[in-house]
Amino acid sequence: MSADDALVLHPIGVVRSPFSDRVSAPRQPYVAADAVGTIELHAGRDFEDALADIERWSHVWVLYWFHLNEGWRPKVLPPRSNEKRGVFATRSPHRPNPIGLSPMRLLRVEGRVLHVSGVDVVDGTPVLDLKPYVPFADIVPDASTGWIGNDPDPAYEVRWEPLAQQQAAWLRDTHAVVLTPSVDKQLALGPRPHAYRRIRELDDGTRVLSVHDWRVQFRVEERTAIVERIRSGYRPSQLFGEGEPDAKLVAHRAFAAVFGV
Repeated sequence: MSADDALVLHPIGVVRSPFSDRVSAPRQPYVAADAVGTIELHAGRDFEDALADIERWSHVWVLYWFHLNEGWRPKVLPPRSNEKRGVFATRSPHRPNPIGLSPMRLLRVEGRVLHVSGVDVVDGTPVLDLKPYVPFADIVPDASTGWIGNDPDPAYEVRWEPLAQQQAAWLRDTHAVVLTPSVDKQLALGPRPHAYRRIRELDDGTRVLSVHDWRVQFRVEERTAIVERIRSGYRPSQLFGEGEPDAKLVAHRAFAAVFGV
């Protein structure tokens, strides 16, 4: 078989997860321990029989396709690195063949649907295969940790001040805008700008993290990122311009009316 020969893969199902986009999805499975979802296998392919005995395992390996990625990069900048690394020395999704691998806890099986936790993938991700996680075979006690090292920098603590908590709760409850998990995840990796973290420093020393079209202002005290407040990413002229706002702008106008710009 030559390097140009194509291999044909047929997805066996799809992941249903609480993460609607790549920004909100956790970077690693251990960060998503409490995230619950399902793996829905396709009908008409005898997968009911293929699942026999799988409930006897506590965890399964899930192989899937990074369907939202286009192209690949020979060198990438991982979230925990300050320099680019060869893609084969990372777990980046930007790969020649965008195949992902995650261990998930199997909660129960109902027909062709597997209920799982530890979901770290985007909703709608195609599933390629399932395999049982076998502790004595899959754990390598003396494995090295490569360029990460044996003692990676500890995560930053993230603390929300009352105003920021109130704003985040208001956005969640009134417009289904959920910012807290993404902010916590990004700031835990540090307050410095990075390819995965759009952060800029203001003249007063505070910093602003961009999350979609929202701006999260925070300050840093030792190894704690303290979230002070949330602001709209739109300019006042856009917020209060004439005409009917689009669906996205509605939440920003309402937010500005309650909390100011």
